[in-house]
Amino acid sequence: MITHKEHSGLLDKARRIGRFVENASLVIVLSAMVILAAAQIVMRNVFDTGLSWGDEALRLLVLWVAILGSVAATRERRHIVIDVLSRLLPTSLQTWTSFLINAFSACVTGILAWYAGAFVFESKQFGDMLLNDLPAWPFQLILPIGFTIISYRYVIWSLRYLREIFGTADRS
Repeated sequence: MITHKEHSGLLDKARRIGRFVENASLVIVLSAMVILAAAQIVMRNVFDTGLSWGDEALRLLVLWVAILGSVAATRERRHIVIDVLSRLLPTSLQTWTSFLINAFSACVTGILAWYAGAFVFESKQFGDMLLNDLPAWPFQLILPIGFTIISYRYVIWSLRYLREIFGTADRS
């Protein structure tokens, strides 16, 4: 039987692994983007040539960096926030508004994940190609995966605010 302390240790370890994977992915993709862009510039200006797939790959890398950056920003709660309500509302209502905002954000990003998944599915069905005849759908998978992770985080935050509202926090 797993004790509460062991359970917390497993969750912390999973959280650290997830953070490492997210950060490493962001660093790898951003580095690849910078290296490819620099190579394209040098090849065009010095050798009067370039990679035929380079510009398309850079556009894909920008998409990946944007989604991975958004995932990392929401993990750290450093995403763009318009925080007018918390300054205007009394303290007693701030938890409710935080719950509603996070629940709404979870719904919106969940819907985006759903439609991004449908987009990738259709792209696979139609046989869309990228980068000199590679299937497009594996490169597009970042969209539903990223939005699903973001939505999941908003759901967790919503549940935490709900627990705070109804006072069902762990009292042990």
